[in-house]
Amino acid sequence: MWKIYKYDGHYIQGEFISQHSTESAALKKAKKIIDFTKSTKEKRKEEIVIWLDSENGSPMGMIVKKTRKKKGDEMVSTG
Repeated sequence: MWKIYKYDGHYIQGEFISQHSTESAALKKAKKIIDFTKSTKEKRKEEIVIWLDSENGSPMGMIVKKTRKKKGDEMVSTG
């Protein structure tokens, strides 16, 4: 699930707005509620984060999706 968070003045992941099953639906809702101008997508090991910023680069919110680990992704210790 894609979860939308709005910057609350202290934390970027401050106020929970809503959750959506698709990325496009989450971006559409975030544009309507937060009215951001820039977005940057970042893939990490266990999540995908879309940073939402204003025109001057100040944070306005974020969209997060937790991803599952695939079987066999972890290193196996042989010693």
